[in-house]
Amino acid sequence: MKDAFGLPQSLLVLGGTSEIALATARRLIARRTRVVWLAGRPSPALEAAAADLRALGAEVRTVAFDALDPASHEAALGKVFAEGDIDLVLLAFGILGDQAHDEREPLNAVRVAQTNYTGAVSSGLVAARALQDQGHGSLVVLSSVAGERARRANFIYGSSKAGLDAFAQGLGDALLGTGVHVMVVRPGFVRSRMTAGREEAPLATTPGAVAAAIELGLRRRSETVWVPGTLRVVMSAVRHLPRAVFRRLPM
Repeated sequence: MKDAFGLPQSLLVLGGTSEIALATARRLIARRTRVVWLAGRPSPALEAAAADLRALGAEVRTVAFDALDPASHEAALGKVFAEGDIDLVLLAFGILGDQAHDEREPLNAVRVAQTNYTGAVSSGLVAARALQDQGHGSLVVLSSVAGERARRANFIYGSSKAGLDAFAQGLGDALLGTGVHVMVVRPGFVRSRMTAGREEAPLATTPGAVAAAIELGLRRRSETVWVPGTLRVVMSAVRHLPRAVFRRLPM
């Protein structure tokens, strides 16, 4: 169960090598979290992430999980919930893709969409039902500011995040009154391995800053969290720009 501050004692990460997810796990372990499950494709990176968190004093287990195999999600997540209640599920997997390359290779674009959206719909619904069955818990979904309005430079990735964001909001509405809290997190450009070598966007942030925002959002039981917070105002303006003007922005 969550502690008096609304922070989880048990955590399931879908996307167990995500830098944002691991920064969040480290932050929560420093507070109250004692049990962590890292779900991801079996790899040395997943085992190294688990070892890193164990060194902080948490009980850490791994479970095989593949976003691109929705048929396996029920069994994979069921294995976790069968071991005990989970206070927080952090849906943190996703791929950025290569816009120029993916436009020429539609199957690569489909892989981005299937990972970021279809895989999230499947695992999100399975996790939500498990949380609802236990009567409590939070589902935190890592969306992106890229989903707010599609840009020429990354509309494949952005469209997949737009779908994810809409799904997560609807799921949160569907779960009102069940004891399950859904929080959508919309970071801007995050300096990480995934974005290494790419031109940095304005109002860039870090995995650690996103983790801090997630913790605060959990304490407040927020429904939407922007990182940094000023993006809420910026994107409100960007969302309403005429399309002809939006096309000319250096974004």
